[in-house]
Order: sequence, then structure tokens, then C-alpha cells
Amino acid sequence: MFYSLTGKIIHKDEQSVALLVGGVGFKCFTTRSTIARINASSNQEETLFTYLNVREDALDLFGFYTNEELDAFKLLLGVSGVGPKAALAILSELTPDNFAVAVASGDTKAITQANGVGPKLAQRIVLELKDKIANVSFISEESSNISSAVSQVSAKSNAQEAIAALTALGYTQTEASVAISKLDQSLSVEDLIKGALKNMTLRF
Repeated sequence: MFYSLTGKIIHKDEQSVALLVGGVGFKCFTTRSTIARINASSNQEETLFTYLNVREDALDLFGFYTNEELDAFKLLLGVSGVGPKAALAILSELTPDNFAVAVASGDTKAITQANGVGPKLAQRIVLELKDKIANVSFISEESSNISSAVSQVSAKSNAQEAIAALTALGYTQTEASVAISKLDQSLSVEDLIKGALKNMTLRF
């Protein structure tokens, strides 16, 4: 119904923003990242890409600073058991790119950082989206390549052992999977771990 709304911000809180458009105030529920990018004290107009959620007893409008975040939101809504509240919580913790890599690497721990998202729901999200995530339009080319590489890594036993060792050292599964995906997959488990640790040390 609405593709986007452009207007002045007349209200902002921890969960929503309100835009004044043609004399009408539209309240849009949104993510923390969108809220952080909006300056409510400015007289400049802002544009939010919107999604209208129709329920029996209400019409809820959701708005996002980028089209990528909106697309990630709609993808999450396609997962059984994921409603708007859970989708917003996930995208408040993870950017669309980081969410894509987390799904590709099976990093349910990163997804459960979102308020109200438990292990079972995180596993369902990974299960339903893992085969789709590398080809979605909202992630950058670099993240798409990483997601594809990470998916291939997950099928290799040496890589799996190396990832398990790195997570035992305190790295997240996403960090470990991305680091391993950049190495020669024919290396031994020990060499994969050494190479990944070297890459992560250089990065940080």
C-alpha cells in the first residue's frame, strides 16, 4: 500500500518514529539502527521505506531507513513463527549484511542476541533461510560472496572441526566461519586454525 513516506520527524522514541506527511502524522515502528540515524531535532525531511502489517484488529506501519533493512524485515516475516516484533528485534541487533552471514554460517547464537528470540526460533530461521540467503538482493556483493563461501565451508569436515575449535576459544560462529572461508579448504585442521587466528588478529 505504501512504498515509502517522506516528511518531518515529529516524534521519536525507542521503538518508533512519527512522520508528518501532508498534515497527517504516521507512526512507524522500526529498528534501533533506523532510530539512531534519524535526527528528530532537524527540520530536514526524512524518507522511510514502509511495510503495512494488516491484522484483524489493527493496521501496523513499519518504516526503515534503507530498502535493504526493509527487504530483510520482509524475508524474516516469511519464516514460520517470526512476527514483526521478532523481526525488528533481530534487525536491531544485526545489520542486514551481518544477519545474512549469521544465517549462512548457522550462527544461531548471534540471532538469539535479539530480545525475545530463543534458540528454537533462531534454528528455524537458519533452517528456512540458509539456502536462500546468498541470493537475496539486500546484502552487499562482498557479504553475498562470504555467505556463499561460508555455506560451502560448512560441508567440509576439517573446516567444521576448525570452526568448533575457534568457537571454543571465544569467537562467534560467524567470525570463525568467515575466517575459515578465506583459507584453502584442503589444509589440515591445525593449519586452518592457525590461518584463521592470524587473519582475525590482523583484522582486529
